[in-house]
Amino acid sequence: MSTVETPEDTEVGEEEALAGLRRQAQHLIAELTGPVRRIRLRSGPTVLEVEWHPENATRADVPSSPVMVEAPPVSGAPAASTPAAAPGRAAVRAPIVGTFYRSPEPGASPFVTVGDLVRPGQPVAIVEAMKLMNEVTADRAGRVVAILVEDGQSVEYDQPLVELDPA
Repeated sequence: MSTVETPEDTEVGEEEALAGLRRQAQHLIAELTGPVRRIRLRSGPTVLEVEWHPENATRADVPSSPVMVEAPPVSGAPAASTPAAAPGRAAVRAPIVGTFYRSPEPGASPFVTVGDLVRPGQPVAIVEAMKLMNEVTADRAGRVVAILVEDGQSVEYDQPLVELDPA
């Protein structure tokens, strides 16, 4: 992941800042020589992320070209409306705003169900944003004790999706 921060400019409106970030992203992408999965640019509260989905996508409607995704403003603390996991439990959280899917494609078995053991890095769901499928992976080992979101439901950035009991 490459991160570029620009000086905060209070005179520039959010739309102008986003347009400037898009130009910077295009310029930066053109100059990079190696493979890139994600670029994140920030100007004050405006954030722009560009992600490429892996070549081994499991959904047929995933574009192979880069897609720009506007991220929510970055803040020091999680939003007050974001619930915490139950004491002693960990939550796998949404990496981006989008639509939650429990399985890799319609009609397929879900990635995980209640009672499953997961390991760090294991996919537990997908969040779709602008036809880009973002794999949601467990950041720690544990047993799935709850799926907190219904399949096909809209989710917010950092929203708890799956609750884990540490293994």
